[in-house]
Amino acid sequence: MFTIKAALEEATLAIDRVDAQAIMAHMLGVNRAYLAAHPMHVLTESQDARIDIMVAQRAMGMPVAYLVGKREFYSRDFEVGPDVLIPRPETETLVEAAIGHSRAGANPASALDLGTGSGIVAITLACETPGLAVTATDSSRAALGIARANAKALGANVEFLEGEWYAPVKGRRFDLIVSNPPYVAGSDPHLAEGDLRFEPRHALTDGSGDGLDSIRAIVAGARDHLNPGGGILIEHGYDQAQAVARLLGQAGFVDLESIRDLSGIPRVAGGKLGR
Repeated sequence: MFTIKAALEEATLAIDRVDAQAIMAHMLGVNRAYLAAHPMHVLTESQDARIDIMVAQRAMGMPVAYLVGKREFYSRDFEVGPDVLIPRPETETLVEAAIGHSRAGANPASALDLGTGSGIVAITLACETPGLAVTATDSSRAALGIARANAKALGANVEFLEGEWYAPVKGRRFDLIVSNPPYVAGSDPHLAEGDLRFEPRHALTDGSGDGLDSIRAIVAGARDHLNPGGGILIEHGYDQAQAVARLLGQAGFVDLESIRDLSGIPRVAGGKLGR
């Protein structure tokens, strides 16, 4: 029979220690502090066997977030799975910008999240901005199932609609549009590396050579779905800031802004629709 300490030592022969701790904490239903405080706790045979299986899956590349079925985003735990992207810290830049848009005097009454995936952006906006009516769309029924489950678990009131980009909200207008669309170039070699190998490809790339076709579609349709003076915020790749700003400017958006993430990389492009 293995103790927590012995099981961790064995696991770290195959995977990173942080990953091993996350797997073990999940399997035991405890936090990492418990692991450190109870190193001699004896695992059952069943627990040890299940941990071994998950460690082997991680060693073969399966993302830890998919193995444990959740990932923290903006201090909340979100359900995730192979049908949705794994939430990334960079996307908190998009959320912060949207919250700031509301608190800086713009006071949007409604927001539209395009390509919501697991719902992290829409749900966080709903939770952090009381009174904001949030609508979210996605073309994946499976992703929407996860998003709805997350909204229910977190007590967020979000309207989820199935369809490509603006199709489910034809004829409707909003005060704010936000999106974290696929923006990786179709030929980017990183798509065949690390966790990206296991994430839904359509959520990472639209297959275009520059990765911007989805952003082009979002920008092109924004004017028909924004109220006068409404704003748009789009997450993009590390080297796409100028290209996205150009698309927004060509579409008639003003007060353009480029927002950097915590690593100092331009991550979100924004603008406002003239009144």
